[in-house]
Order: sequence, then structure tokens, then C-alpha cells
Amino acid sequence: MAYIPGGGAPAAGAAPLGSQYCVCKVELSVSGQNLLDRDVTSKSDPFCVLFTENNGRWMEHDRTETAINNLNPAFSKKFVLDYHFEEVQKLKFALFDQDKSSAQLEEHDFLGQFSCSLGTIVSSKKITRPLLLMNDKPAGKGLITIAAQELSDNRVITLSLAGRKLDKKDLFGKSDPFLEFYKPGDDGKWMLVHRTEVIKYTLDPVWKPFAVPLVSLCDGDMEKPVQVMCYDYDNDGGHDFIGEFQTSVSQMCGARDGVPLEFECINPKKQRKKKNYKNSGIIMLRSCKINRDYSFLDYILGGCQLMFTVGIDFTASNGNPLDPSSLHYINPMGTNEYLSAIWAVGQIIQDYDSDKMFPALGFGAQLPPDWKVSHEFAINFNPTNPFCSGVDGIARAYSACLPHIRFYGPTNFSPIVNHVARFAAQATQQQTATQYFILLIITDGVISDMEETRHAVVQASKLPMSIIIVGVGNADFTAMEFLDGDSRMLRSHTGEEAARDIVQFVPFREFRNAAKETLAKAVLAELPQQVVQYFKHKNLPPTHSEPA
Repeated sequence: MAYIPGGGAPAAGAAPLGSQYCVCKVELSVSGQNLLDRDVTSKSDPFCVLFTENNGRWMEHDRTETAINNLNPAFSKKFVLDYHFEEVQKLKFALFDQDKSSAQLEEHDFLGQFSCSLGTIVSSKKITRPLLLMNDKPAGKGLITIAAQELSDNRVITLSLAGRKLDKKDLFGKSDPFLEFYKPGDDGKWMLVHRTEVIKYTLDPVWKPFAVPLVSLCDGDMEKPVQVMCYDYDNDGGHDFIGEFQTSVSQMCGARDGVPLEFECINPKKQRKKKNYKNSGIIMLRSCKINRDYSFLDYILGGCQLMFTVGIDFTASNGNPLDPSSLHYINPMGTNEYLSAIWAVGQIIQDYDSDKMFPALGFGAQLPPDWKVSHEFAINFNPTNPFCSGVDGIARAYSACLPHIRFYGPTNFSPIVNHVARFAAQATQQQTATQYFILLIITDGVISDMEETRHAVVQASKLPMSIIIVGVGNADFTAMEFLDGDSRMLRSHTGEEAARDIVQFVPFREFRNAAKETLAKAVLAELPQQVVQYFKHKNLPPTHSEPA
């Protein structure tokens, strides 16, 4: 049995190596300006209540302290929420003037309220808005300011270690040393955090540098003790204990390239038995670096905008839009599968684009007046300004264009993929993490230009760009799943491999009977990871970020 500091059996529950503590929580700070004065002999005593929407009902989430006699309060109590990018998280902030000690809100004077989504706040980082009354009329006076901050420790520590003159443990050789790192657990026992590789046949090992999330190594506390154990590896699992030492991240930060820190590796049993015992070798910390492992929310809070474009399939296989059997037929409820997909994705994305102006393109149709086939046309018929205002604008332009085009074919994806890729390529010239492009393609059938599309996707994988494909109808979508590189990386017809997986395909039929939010979650599940993966690969931090 391997020796464990503090005695007892080997520590259980070692953290998965290389894993990241990733609970995305957002802290909201609230302040008010120039609030209504409801008190006769003094000023209002405001407090703020946060409501969250659950199944169409507003539920109280939390409330701040009361600011006595203050029309410009800055509340010290923060609101903490779990953040989910793929959901529309509706919030309502209501301000009241406290008149009594009652917890019942109707016992207090209403000062005004403001409603928005959590995405709206985090995409702006800080917003100031006028307070409204219950019927959304201006409250007459008063502003509310809400600021967002991510509550996660995204620091990563990278350590480079070596050993010198370690104890010889093997009868016919030297030692096969490795290190284990422990932190104190909540139960008072030491918990394994990281194990290095084994270096064979040496008393002077040099281990590969390794990175561990700081929250894994010391719960983010730079002063918390870290126990380091050195063992000689044995094939039967009965590793021989060489020695140990304690340190902290704060102490380890003293190591710099060229100026290592040295720790004596102590074996307590030997120390007790031998009067002249010095140590069982030296462990040298050659370098210690702390960097930030930025999250998707870090990039959004840092000012990154998600640039959204829609591509709509108008090929003849969709059927005549006047026929109820057509996929483009707009039913008496004012919707169809194309509109449902636009709404599901667009209502999430639009919170992350400040101007909310989105290009909407069509393909596979004949256009007036010469009735030539186009695979890249503005559905508002304005090629110099294909932008629609919000998701509402996309839906209106889509409905308006249907009577004016002839559905034709073939189903070519590459022109629209290349169209968005040109803008994504221009964004790379800025060398900043300020823009990421998302192309939503909604289609009913098999891709006609698969070779060209594969090539276009492989080239786009090098850019700040992701592609979401929603398949409507009941066609065979095997080719779409081929583009979605979840099981294997996509290659172009020339053999070039995609730099990363940027395609997410979802068949709409699997969500026909599900809540509308379910489609958005499935479609957008991979997007935050794709955004982070691109900017990390390019070594681009968020535009506005704090140093590690």
C-alpha cells in the first residue's frame, strides 16, 4: 500500500487529470439612479427583488438589502445565477420602497421594474435602463444599472519539476520516480489532485511540465497547503515511498525560469531512525506559471459579438408554398418548420449582437425579373443591404419573399458557406476576439455540391465561424451527419483535414413534439466550446480581461 500523508488508506476521489471545474455562475450587481421619492418626510428606502421565469410564471429568486433614505442606491447584496447560453433566461428586476417590516411585496411602495434576458446583460457586461411600471409605461423617474461578472476561477497553474540525488530504491537499478500532489479535503484527509509520469532508471528525474486548474490544486486559495509525495514505481503497485514536502501556490510562485526553488524530500521514518539523516533527495521546481483558461462567458463579457446569418433552402423539393403539404407552407398559426428553426436559434443568438441586424440569404430559387437560379441571394431582395432587424425581421422578410420567387434547385451549400467565410476572414485581420460568425442553414434535402461544400467547411474551420444545419422534413440526412465531425474529423476531397469540428447538424423531426426550447439546446450545445476552441488556438484572450 502506498504511503499517504496523514496515514490511512490511499486517498479516493482523485480529480480527473486535466479536468476543469466548470460551473458557470454569474454575479449581478444592481444599482439605482434618481429613483422616485415615495416618503413624505425623508427619501425612499429602496430594495430590489429579482424574479426569474419558470414555465411562464415569475418566481422570486432573491432580494437585496434595503438602502435607507437613498434615491441612488448601490446594493451590496449580489444576485447569483446559473448561466446557460443555449436558453433564454428571462429576468425581472423590481424596485420597492420599504415601508414596513413585512416580507409581502404588496406592503411596500412600487418604484418601477425592468425585464430582460440574462444574455442581454452578459453580452453588454453592464446595462442602464429606465424603470417601467406594471403596464410597461415609464415609471416617470429612475434608472436601473445591472453589471455582470462570471463567478468562476479560470486560472491554470503550470509546473515544471525535476529531482536530484533521490534515494535508490531498486536492488539492481536506481529508482523509477514519480510525484503525487495532494490538497486538504473537506473531511480533513488529503485528496489526490495530480500524478506525474514515471521516469525510469534515474535518481535525477526531469518530469514533463504539466498544467492543473488552480481550483483543483488548492481550491483557488494560494496559501492553502499542497503536499507533494515522491515514490519509486513498482509494477505490482506497491510503490516505495521516497519522501515528501509541503508547500503552497504562493510559495511556488517564487520559482522562475533559471531561478528554481528547491525542496528537501523528507522520509519521516528515516528521519526518526537516523541521527545524521539529511534528506532523501531534492525536488527542484524549475518554473511556475499561472495563466487564465478563458471560458465562453469570459469572451462574451470581454466584448465578443456573435454575428448571425441565416441561409434558407428554396429548392423545388420543398413543394409549392401555397400547398399545405409544402415545408414552406405557413399554417394558420403563422408558422412552419423553417420559421420554428429560425426562432429557436435566433432568439438565443440575437442577445449577443449589439445592433441585432442579421443577413438572411436564400438558395436554390429562380429570381425575378430574369428568373435565373441563385444560390446566394438576399431574401429582402436588397443585395447591398441584406440585413434584417432582429429575428422578427428575418421572419417577415422570409414570409414576404415566398410569393415572389420560383422554387428550383439544385441544393448547393458552398456559395453561402463561402459568403459568410469571407466576412469571417476579414475579422481575423483585427487579431482580436471581438467577432465570431454563426451560419444557420435550414434545408430539406441532400446536398448537391458535396465536394465543394466539404472543401468550404474545411477552409471555414480555420476561421472564427460555426455552421448549424437544421434538416426539415423527412429526407435522408446521412450526408449532413457526415459534415458534422463528431465521430471523425471532416476532410475535403483533396484530403485536407478540418482544423476543428465547426458543424452541428440536427434533424427537426426529432423535436416536432418537444418544447421549443429543446431544439435550441440541441442546436447550440457545441457552440460555446467552438468559440473558445478557436480563440484559444489563435492565442487570443478576451478583449477586456483581467490579468492572472
